[in-house]
Amino acid sequence: MLHPRPNPAREARRLATAPRRDRCAPPAARGARRPALALGLLAVLLASLPVACRKGEGAAGALPEVVVAPVERRDVEIHSEWVGTTTGFVNAQIYPKIQGYLLKQAYRDGEVVSEGELLFQIDPRQFQAAFDQALGQLGRAQAALKKSELDVNRYTPLAAEGAVSQQELDDAVQARAANRAEVDSARAALEEARLNLHWTQVKSPISGIAGIASAQVGDLVSPLTQLTSVSQLEPIKVIVQVSEIEYLRFANRVREVEQSGRPGAALELILADGSRYPETGHVSAAGLAVAATTGTIEIQGLFPNPGNLLRPGQFAKVRAVTDRLPGALVIPQRAVRDLQGVSQVAVVGAEDKVTFKNVELGATIGSDQVVSKGLEAGERVVVEGLQKIRDGIVVRPVAATPAPGAAPAAAPPPPAAAPVAGKP
Repeated sequence: MLHPRPNPAREARRLATAPRRDRCAPPAARGARRPALALGLLAVLLASLPVACRKGEGAAGALPEVVVAPVERRDVEIHSEWVGTTTGFVNAQIYPKIQGYLLKQAYRDGEVVSEGELLFQIDPRQFQAAFDQALGQLGRAQAALKKSELDVNRYTPLAAEGAVSQQELDDAVQARAANRAEVDSARAALEEARLNLHWTQVKSPISGIAGIASAQVGDLVSPLTQLTSVSQLEPIKVIVQVSEIEYLRFANRVREVEQSGRPGAALELILADGSRYPETGHVSAAGLAVAATTGTIEIQGLFPNPGNLLRPGQFAKVRAVTDRLPGALVIPQRAVRDLQGVSQVAVVGAEDKVTFKNVELGATIGSDQVVSKGLEAGERVVVEGLQKIRDGIVVRPVAATPAPGAAPAAAPPPPAAAPVAGKP
């Protein structure tokens, strides 16, 4: 029997890596141990295969974790918001009635003034002179009337006796009538002069806050010159433009409130800095007609304004309850996904199996969404983890964390034993 020629290099490497006892063993003994070592290695590999397979099965059978929230049934109030503008309850633009030089401003800009309080003083001297002149003219007219009355009284018996002619009596009667007209005209002129003299004092027609004066002392003012403005700010008026559809819903709400005896539908005011105005207002009036160009109607609301915090010209959001939905189904808005214009939610069933359902949505209330069709109260919808699930798979649901101050949501039922992949 022929043996293969030994390779010195390969034999050297084998001896270097072989155990010490193999190095010392004769070549025949070392060759006899090779099949035993191969069998041992094969047994170790076969024993490790089930462990690896079991590890792979565990990784493949892990259930995706999702956060779920229950479909709640509760009464919902639908709010609408509009951008409004504040204005005074009564606004008075102050103009002088006469022309003259401004002598004095009798109030401080921006302060509260009372009805009838002096605001400006116009130079009264020429109007005082005109009043005195009209007074003198009235005196002369009255004197002439007195003389004509005496003439008529004297000529009347003389004309009856023929001592004077009838013509002289008629002339006296006509002179008396003319003098009476002169007296009336002089009295009217005197009244006009008195009014002009009175209008040299520009007074406030209402109580409120007087604005910054637009005319200065020494200016020549006329009836076309606006001196200042005064606004009554308690209460303050807010004007909003409401669409025709919203008005129809809002009108029903206003009617309900008025029938209950309360003063109009309640309004909330959100100021420009995002804060809520502490006072609640109410609707006071609606406009006459819907504007043909914008399709809106003007709604007027009144708000208490203690301390005159609100001023005319401010922009603010007005919120009001325009509708009520008793027993509406509500879910978190983040549970809804849009798929090519179709709204869907993922519902976790009793066996923790996911089913995607098409739903019809209603109004949005904050972070919640009203569902008008497609869900039932008590069902669990996925609010987190939508990106890692598909229809028909089994998941591990976790209850959503309730918002601060809200009642904790009911924990989902324990998941049913899911089949392990690769096993029946």
